[in-house]
Amino acid sequence: MAHRTMQELRAALPHIESAPKDGTVEAIVVRPAKGAREMPERAELSLAGGVAGDHWALGCWRETEDGRPHPDVQICLMPARCIAAIAGEDRADWAPAGDNLFVEMDLSPGNCPPGTRLALGSVEMAVTEEPHNGCQAFIDRYGRDACLFVNTGRGKDLRLRGIYARVEKDGAVSVGDTVRRIGEGS
Repeated sequence: MAHRTMQELRAALPHIESAPKDGTVEAIVVRPAKGAREMPERAELSLAGGVAGDHWALGCWRETEDGRPHPDVQICLMPARCIAAIAGEDRADWAPAGDNLFVEMDLSPGNCPPGTRLALGSVEMAVTEEPHNGCQAFIDRYGRDACLFVNTGRGKDLRLRGIYARVEKDGAVSVGDTVRRIGEGS
């Protein structure tokens, strides 16, 4: 896949910024092991395990004091319009980003500040304060311009790299499910 230039990415900003306030689940990604990706049409999510089958439950980069995976980095969400601008419309090319849910929705702080509760499928989750940033793996997959695009300036202001959330109510989510803001929460 050819990496997009900064000029191409900036040209996509008006479309990205016009994402709906509530939206839909466009893709689900399960990461069973480092570098492995599966894209099911439906997934079970729980506070205890995150996305069923995802490596988060086996340990992640952030832990609680007692060594368990930290719930504030349990579920990664990224705006579908942003990943489409970076990786193209083929959703298989979205999976390497490493996010669990790609949503057609405005994830900016103005629309989804920390504490915002989201309902999708039968799941409820809360947006956490943990920042989600592009890293070397993101650069390797999508290029330096893509990482700079999401990590700096307007991209950072809009949280185009995405957000983290923790499950508040266990359930299932499917591609095509509506994502609604249901208020401020814990």
